[in-house]
Amino acid sequence: MDLNLIPKIKHTDSDNFFLLAGPCAIEGEEMALRIAEKVISITDKLKIPYVFKGSFKKANRSRIDSFTGIGDEKALKILRKVSETFDVPTVTDIHEVSDAVKAAEYVDVLQIPAFLVRQTDLVVAAAKTGKVVNLKKGQFMSPAAMKHAVQKVKDSGSEKAWITDRGTMFGYQDMLVDFRGIPEMRNYAPVVLDVTHSLQQPNQTSGVTGGRPDMIETIARAGVVNNVDGLFIETHFDPANAKSDGANMLDLAYLEKLLSNLVAIRKTVNSLT
Repeated sequence: MDLNLIPKIKHTDSDNFFLLAGPCAIEGEEMALRIAEKVISITDKLKIPYVFKGSFKKANRSRIDSFTGIGDEKALKILRKVSETFDVPTVTDIHEVSDAVKAAEYVDVLQIPAFLVRQTDLVVAAAKTGKVVNLKKGQFMSPAAMKHAVQKVKDSGSEKAWITDRGTMFGYQDMLVDFRGIPEMRNYAPVVLDVTHSLQQPNQTSGVTGGRPDMIETIARAGVVNNVDGLFIETHFDPANAKSDGANMLDLAYLEKLLSNLVAIRKTVNSLT
């Protein structure tokens, strides 16, 4: 898909991967603007096409007392504020059919969560908004099965689909990335590798998902080497105190070094092809 179809996206003439990055959830305006400003300063420097990511609500939580959001409209307005302040596109995930039209008024990319990617009505509703639809591969699905999710978008009259791999369940409490799936899924749509969610350790007895942030660069490097089109990285300036998924987010202080290394790898890969 032509990235130029996304309003406000920059650096589309570079040979870099594109990046979806930001906090797991919108916790407030100040934190969202702070994270966006830092990531944009890095991606502009490295000429990486960038989309700011933030969930306006979290519907898939293990425990009823887990943080789910600050209010739908309030969080969506913050996403719009980020877009208007920094002239950058935004992405958020939706969970119900009614979310599609509502969120489409505020963001440029609608994301279908992995657990919901087989929900036909949800995928169709997202596609019919005319926005880019980012389909996260179910942890329980093969790469080949994602062609059907992409076809639902196309059958709804849109060619604007991405596939995001966020790992496959490996036992009860771990995730595994099968890098053979990247070239396979690229036959259906541009492919994004969700680096941080691929390192989750779900189903902990505490009811709070764990993670392996120490492996972020390892997974990201492998994705870039295998010609992934985009990367998805959740990042926060204080992961330990983040209200959602802090266990697998990247500390914002390490993002520039990581992306610099990945851009260098992509340049090397491009020189060999």
